[in-house]
Amino acid sequence: MKVIYFDCFAGIAGDMTVAALLELGLPLEVLRGELAKLPFTGYTLESVPAERHGVSGTGFRVRLSEEDQPHRHYSDIARMIEQAPLKPRAKELAQKIFRRLAEAESQVHGVSLERVHFHEVGAVDSIVDIVGTAIGLDYLGVEKVYSSGLPFGRGFVWTAHGRLPVPAPATALLMKGIPLTADIGEGERVTPTGAAIVAALAESFGPPPPMTVQGMGYGAGEKDFAEVPNLLRLVLGELEETAGSDAGEVLVLETQVDDMTPELLGFLMERLLEAGALDVSFAALQMKKNRPGTLVSVLANPGDLERLSGLILAESSAIGLRYYPVKRITLERRIEERETTLGKLKVKVLGNGRITPEFEECRRIALKKGLPLIEVYRTVERETWQG
Repeated sequence: MKVIYFDCFAGIAGDMTVAALLELGLPLEVLRGELAKLPFTGYTLESVPAERHGVSGTGFRVRLSEEDQPHRHYSDIARMIEQAPLKPRAKELAQKIFRRLAEAESQVHGVSLERVHFHEVGAVDSIVDIVGTAIGLDYLGVEKVYSSGLPFGRGFVWTAHGRLPVPAPATALLMKGIPLTADIGEGERVTPTGAAIVAALAESFGPPPPMTVQGMGYGAGEKDFAEVPNLLRLVLGELEETAGSDAGEVLVLETQVDDMTPELLGFLMERLLEAGALDVSFAALQMKKNRPGTLVSVLANPGDLERLSGLILAESSAIGLRYYPVKRITLERRIEERETTLGKLKVKVLGNGRITPEFEECRRIALKKGLPLIEVYRTVERETWQG
């Protein structure tokens, strides 16, 4: 499995991420061609050699040829990405990052998600950096993202809303649940776009996972800080695919309720899964005063603690919850397309060689051909089994 590790020893920004992906092998012309599928113009892209403290890297810049860019809201940008003929994986990653950024901006400014506003020039940079990052990760075949902790920074930064403390409020919100590294001095070290990228995509935060290194890319920021080279290091590597692998540390969030209807519980599960929960389950309990109740258990990445705990407290009758870290071992898995007598469909191939049918694919075939779902399952299992 191909993975990438974000080594944010000096921080992270969107342009630094794209620059490092260019160093890792993303051709600039491919990036230009894919971004041209989005319905906006008035900019050019530039990749230049850079050096910070004697370490060579790459700089990436978005040059505006039309300063008068239209105002854009999150809903407009999300629709733009959805309707563009981008590759499915790149589109999925871009939407995930932008939504995470918009959620933070929505909370900071007290506006609805759809009305979150990206200022004229900043909108172009954000779109290029976020969609460019998604294009690069898809081009390099990255399946999982890991990241180091992030530096907090100190001082103030000028924004469209005036002079704000470092990190800017939206950035600070995005950094909740992410471990902080040692103080490395004054200045904005993490931008909102950079924070959104790792907050939305990273499986876990800490040291790099065990992997065979295949390449490194250094993306240079515009500023040159005295304390450390202003570079983002991306490490591309391969995880060894074994039958069972350590998937790292995750969190279990739990709460008990005795006054929610099945309809409300079902809606809570839907919301949690949409918000990034790895798994959600309910178990029957016998609670105080002889009341039957429900144990709500949520499996989550550490960086999602704030968001998912807030969702549980908002969408359930719980007045508190507990959480604790756990280790897990998972089978490596990948989705492949297989030919069967029922047609071509997707199956899940596990690290121990087992193949399991995908429910939605079997459901689609069952409805299309008017067959019992269990018969479709048995046919797919029989015809895709590897003995």
